[in-house]
Formats: sequence, structure tokens, C-alpha cells
Amino acid sequence: MSAIKVRFAPSPTGNLHVGNLRTALVNYLFARKFDGHFMLRIDDTDDERSTAAFEESIRVDLTWMGMTWASEDRQSNRLLRYDDALADLVAKGRAYACYESPEELSLKRKAQLGAGRPPVYDRAGLKLTDEAKAKFEAEGRKPHWRFLLNDTEVRWHDKVRGDVAYHMSSLSDPVLMREDGRVIYTLASVVDDIDHGITHILRGEDHVTNSAAQIQLFEALGASAPTMGHVALLAGADGEGLSKRLGSLSINELRANGLEPEAIASLLARIGTADSVVPQNDMAAVIEGFDISRFGRATAKFDPAELDAVNARIVQELDFDRVADRLDSLGVGGGADFWETVRGNVRIVGDAADWWQICTAPITPVMDAPDVTTAAAHLLPDGDLSASIWSDWTKAIAAETGAKGKGLFMPLRLALTGQAKGPEIAPLLAFMGRDRVIARLQGKRA
Repeated sequence: MSAIKVRFAPSPTGNLHVGNLRTALVNYLFARKFDGHFMLRIDDTDDERSTAAFEESIRVDLTWMGMTWASEDRQSNRLLRYDDALADLVAKGRAYACYESPEELSLKRKAQLGAGRPPVYDRAGLKLTDEAKAKFEAEGRKPHWRFLLNDTEVRWHDKVRGDVAYHMSSLSDPVLMREDGRVIYTLASVVDDIDHGITHILRGEDHVTNSAAQIQLFEALGASAPTMGHVALLAGADGEGLSKRLGSLSINELRANGLEPEAIASLLARIGTADSVVPQNDMAAVIEGFDISRFGRATAKFDPAELDAVNARIVQELDFDRVADRLDSLGVGGGADFWETVRGNVRIVGDAADWWQICTAPITPVMDAPDVTTAAAHLLPDGDLSASIWSDWTKAIAAETGAKGKGLFMPLRLALTGQAKGPEIAPLLAFMGRDRVIARLQGKRA
């Protein structure tokens, strides 16, 4: 298993979203699980839409996730290699020139559909004489190039879907090169996978048809196809497909919203499998629990609310040293003591800043039971405040007012924090300070 090599091959035409990050994650986890090689390949042949900014965003997102790659390449550096591969296929009689314009091809498809036939390319280009080709060339037409599929059934054992069979008669000969000389993914990807020694191709189930044709293309280029695995696509919690351009599901948006990379990895590694989602606060644990054979064929449901819940559980278990730098950048003081006090009541690390503000910045107290808070103010023990005073102090308040249970503790919480829920009040007293506690108990903004 040590010879495993996989790749993640994003096109830098947009930001990573949860759908294509899941593809990257599946490849990364599979490689790491078996001490294999995870490669980053930038598929940047679409020079009209590819940008350096999107490529940098992809790299930032992968690095933030902790998904380091062992090697990388980019398709724009390999254009001559694709030309050579096409020439090889032409020489073998497995690629041929076609001269139809996009408009003419569209009309052909409409006619076939209108006649109740599948819109499969009719191989008109294959039937052209040299004279006909010369005439097209003289008119200024440039050919696009197609791969000649063998009219056979392609079979493979899929790592996710099991035994798969696809008959090529139902497919059009795929285009390999456009008339302007731009290579198509079908050819470029196969040539790259051969040259880079990719052993496993793990991607979304929307590529199943591509894989059937590409297996023949691997063979035509003198190589064996890698092992395939096609993972079911993600859908929203309502069952609708996820939009690749839905900004709220982009990785940089999730990061900006305070989500932990481990929470994203924990969820994406398990949804669509037969296993329950287990929050893990380090990637090593996610790798250890990964098993691609556990993925099913049913559409996987991605629910942002579930991600939030997983994130909260992870954050609430983070030790102070894991968050110290972030807390410092947020202006949160109090050190480990404050983090230990509030972490059970935060959803993201950034929520700790809200509690720090509640403790150290002016708030308007909520006065629910003035008799309780007035008694609390004059019964507050002298000296510095700490959690140790809480028991005796609240007993004294109860003795004077007769308040108990919620009637005792809720007025204190509302006056001191302005919130009906939150961390235990006792350890927060030290961070508020004596003057602020008394002022709030007296109903003053402090």
C-alpha cells in the first residue's frame, strides 16, 4: 500500500467550497491512511477564467486545513506534452479531426433528440475524405479533435460503487482538443495521471461517465488505468444540490466565521458513510478513523447546523495552548483561567471575546429582582473577588431575602452579565472586579 499516489486537481476559477474540499479531503485522508503520496495539480488550462488569486486562495485553504501536499504540477506547463499525446493517438487511429462548428453540433443534437434518438456524435469527422478536409482548411476552419471509442463495455471495480459496467455505444466520442488548440480535461487529466504515476483516482460520482471513456484513453496511450473511486455528491440538508458558488459554503467564508478546520474535516470525512460523525480535534485522529469502503452510494446531506454543532464540541475541548494566540489577537485576557471558565459556553473561539467584553466593558444590567440585587451589593464580602466567595455570599443573600433556586441565581446572572445563560458566575467575578460588580448590582451601566 506504500505505493499509493493520489491527486487533487482543482481549477483556479473560483474559491474552494465544501463539495470540492471534500474531494480533496478524501484523497488526502486515503493517502495518509496508507502512507501514500498526496499531490496538488493545478488544472489551469482555462486561461480565460483561471486567476492567480483563486490559486492562492486554494493553497491557503488547503494549508489552513492541514492538508499538506508532497508534490505539485500545473497543466499550463505541460501543453506540449498534450500535443504529443494527441499526435500519438492520431498515429494509432484513435483520434480524428472534426470540423463542425458549435452551432452545427447543436443542430445535430436537437435533430437527434427530436427524432427520439440519443444525442451521440455521428462520427461525421471520421468519414471525411482528405479533399473534404482540405476544403474546410481552405475556408479557414480549424478542426477539433475527438477520441475514437471502441464499441465495447468498460468494466472496473470501483472503491465506492463496487462493480461498474458502462457500454461505450451510449457515449459520444469525447473531444480532446478544441479548434483553438486548447486541450480538454479528458485528455490532459489522463496524460497527467500517467506521467505522475497516479495509482488511485478518487472523485465525485458525476465523473463516472468520464471515467468509462478515460479508461479506454489510458489504454490507448499504453497505460493501465488507476483504481477508480466515485463518491456520492453532497446535497443540502433539504436534499437540494449544493451550489459550487454558494458563498456561505466556501472554505474561506467558513474560516472567517470561526469554524475550526478539524470540525470541517470531522464532518466531511464521515457524512455519506455508514459511520456516525465523531468530532476530532486533530487531523491524525480523522486520518485514523477514515475508511473509504464505508462510503455509500446515497447522496450525502451536508447540514451547516451539524457543522456548527461539531465545531462547538471541538472548541469546548480545546486546551488553552491551542487557542492562546487567537485569544490574544482578539484582545481576550485572563489567560488559561478565563478560557477554562468560558469555553463550555462558546460555539467558536471568537465567542470568548464576547464574554471578555461582558466581564470588562460597560454593559447595561438587567434588573429582574431589585431586592435580591440590592442585598447582594451590600452583602458582597470585602477584598478581592474570587469564585471562593460564591457559596457564602449567595447563602447570605438567600437568608436576607428568602430567595432561592432560580429566584436567587437568575437575578444575579442578569444583573452581572445581562445574559440569561452563560458560564458559571462565580469564576467570572474575579475578571469583573469589585467596583464593576457592585455598580451592576445597583443597576448602573458599568
